[in-house]
Amino acid sequence: MDGRELVRSMKMVGSVQGLRAVRSAWRQRRTDAREATSRGTERARVPGQVTGAEPLPGGGTVRFARAELHVCVTVAGAVFWGWDGAEPLPSYALAGLPPEPDPRAELEPDTDGGWRVVSERVTVAVSRHGGIEVRTPGGVVLRRELPPRWWDRSAGGPARWVQRTEVAADARFFGLGGRASGPRLRDGTYRLWNTDPGGGFGPADDPLYVTMPVQLVVADAGTHLAFHDNSWDGRVVLREGEEGAGSGHDRPGTSELRMDGGPLRCWVVIGTPARVLHGWTALTGAPVPPPSWALGPQHARWGFGSEREVRRVVAGYRERNLPLSAIHLDIDHYDAHQVFTVDRERFPDLPVLAKELRADGVRLVSIVDPAVKAERGTAVYDGGSAAGAFVRDARGREVRGVVWPGECVYPDFTDPAARDWWSGLYEERLAQGFAGVWHDMNEPVSFAPFGDTTLPRSARHRLEGRGGDHREAHNVYALTMARAGFDGLRRLRPDERPFLFSRSGWAGMQRYGGTWSGDVSTGWPGLRASLSLVLGMGLCGVPYSGPDVGGFDGIPSPELYLRWFQLGAYLPLFRTHSAIDAGRREPWEFGPQVLGHARSALAERERLRPYFVTLAQLARLTGAPYVRPLWWGAPEDRALRDCEDAFLLGDSLLVAPVLEPGTDRRAVRLPRGRWYDTATEQAYEGPGQVLLDAPPSRIPVLARAGAVIPVQAEDGRLELEAWAPAAGRTGGGLVVRDPGDGWGQAEVERYTSRLVDGEVLVERVTDEGTAEPAWAVRARGAGSVRRGRG
Repeated sequence: MDGRELVRSMKMVGSVQGLRAVRSAWRQRRTDAREATSRGTERARVPGQVTGAEPLPGGGTVRFARAELHVCVTVAGAVFWGWDGAEPLPSYALAGLPPEPDPRAELEPDTDGGWRVVSERVTVAVSRHGGIEVRTPGGVVLRRELPPRWWDRSAGGPARWVQRTEVAADARFFGLGGRASGPRLRDGTYRLWNTDPGGGFGPADDPLYVTMPVQLVVADAGTHLAFHDNSWDGRVVLREGEEGAGSGHDRPGTSELRMDGGPLRCWVVIGTPARVLHGWTALTGAPVPPPSWALGPQHARWGFGSEREVRRVVAGYRERNLPLSAIHLDIDHYDAHQVFTVDRERFPDLPVLAKELRADGVRLVSIVDPAVKAERGTAVYDGGSAAGAFVRDARGREVRGVVWPGECVYPDFTDPAARDWWSGLYEERLAQGFAGVWHDMNEPVSFAPFGDTTLPRSARHRLEGRGGDHREAHNVYALTMARAGFDGLRRLRPDERPFLFSRSGWAGMQRYGGTWSGDVSTGWPGLRASLSLVLGMGLCGVPYSGPDVGGFDGIPSPELYLRWFQLGAYLPLFRTHSAIDAGRREPWEFGPQVLGHARSALAERERLRPYFVTLAQLARLTGAPYVRPLWWGAPEDRALRDCEDAFLLGDSLLVAPVLEPGTDRRAVRLPRGRWYDTATEQAYEGPGQVLLDAPPSRIPVLARAGAVIPVQAEDGRLELEAWAPAAGRTGGGLVVRDPGDGWGQAEVERYTSRLVDGEVLVERVTDEGTAEPAWAVRARGAGSVRRGRG
């Protein structure tokens, strides 16, 4: 327990809720001590020597003295392997049936007694001792898995295991879900257990709310993603490699994955970053685009307190001519914090409030927590009890914890019947006028003054009828809650795309919505962590995310608030939010200068709204995140791999936020090609580093030469902004018209740009050739060119 946890514990113990938390924690410990299965004695096991092999479609089964391995290459080029009978299904990560095996992939003998599966896109070699190599078609090794080791239990049940992996000496690790220290994951240990840190967090805190056993590895030899489909508690130990000087040997990068149980099975996708993310989302599901209004600025606060305060805040935006798309109501609008209720004294007529706000272009969004107050006579608890929907212990009793309403029970979202019951409850939220929901406290959380702030590990779950305990269900709890909420909203409003984002989740959560940073600490380290989380989640297939602008738990200085606000304006989810005692987050609360600069950031966000709509739809079609690391298009550029303080917004824009106080100029690393400062239209040539002005009024944003970007013109209509390509070069861009907030088919338009007699010519590419654009075109970019250094 660190100092922050101790202070939090003392605060809790000093209250009625704290005493309940203490009792709940002791009950949890007693329950686990009594009901958790003892491991008994354990015996270590390795595969042993190869004994034979059997060809199958896409690959085959290789048998060893003490284990067997199934390898399959799919038609899309993804590789699956599973030990000891582990198959792709059942899986919470996969969107449906796994892809079909590649009929052209063949299992054949390899050198030194091993076997290999050869296909057009990838080769998988299996050594005679059970090691696995993933190779490019040219034979370059991308990933080398050493023979795994299991610890089998004499009492039976799942074995824990360890898998050690080697990658190239120059490789960099990314992914593993939401990591505040990222996006590049340096040497260290990373836990795979979704966790509420119990207050504000910064770059040094790990784990956080969303953990995933998803690694994206970038090296000179190529990019690959590895996903160990196992939801149990685990730890990943990473160590970057080192290249030998002169004739010295390289030290490979290493990853060690230790899991407390569950199957040892893995998916690997190789290729360019774009191809890898496309293959990953093909496996785990396409990201659902948020409604178009959810791409605008949103405002939240824990502690609005009343309808009157909500109206005051919205009026403040309107009086100052500031755009606003949504207001989020936190737990204080509930009756005694009980989910799916309303405090009628402070919010006497929510439907009327929602109707008034919507007429002004503002939606209401509601928080939804999974914990249900354990009190007979309340509708939600009585309904859930009648449906048998709550998590129980081995004796069949409801598992209880302490959350905001007091003593609570928890729906078992791994039970299809419980999901169906829960999804129907969202009808009450829609009847109150809410247009979307955000799921919170869904790791799940049970307040505790010590130990793990979650459910007992011995708690029983349905797990789709297979049965199991919380050790397996914990990390997928929020994912299955999101599924219940998404299915309910879609069933209740079939013509509208649900707006849902979740604090916690797991691989595949993009099928149901997005996420946000959670309770990031107010401070410059929290600002830096915000960018790391968005980049990391995008590389794990979750493109829609963003932080609490200004930080959650403190009062930011005007400078910090402004720089956070300017960053947020270029992130997918643009939302201000704060704790009940952390001050306000309205831009005018920080003085007239900050208000003026925030107004400029909001205006630019609105101008780029068509571009965000395009990125949202392209994420659905291709899996590419809106926010991308600078190496996205050039993973071979080692300098870009190590750049963590800037990002690409789509293919066309490079955003360099200010992440340190007192900064009015900052260095920006440019990828190859020509880039224009969007404020001055000065051109710079990459690759290299340039020094750009970053006054309080703006952060550096650059446009790629040749880019064609959809923007909103002053009259509100769509316009194409075309940045001049370099002489002798061409450019272009994609545009997706806003399909609205329903399920309409997105129409992708492709445009090219080139210089003709010194002027920028933009043409639309059609099946018949080229045509004039249907939209007005505004050309930008001229003057001298400066080259980047170093």
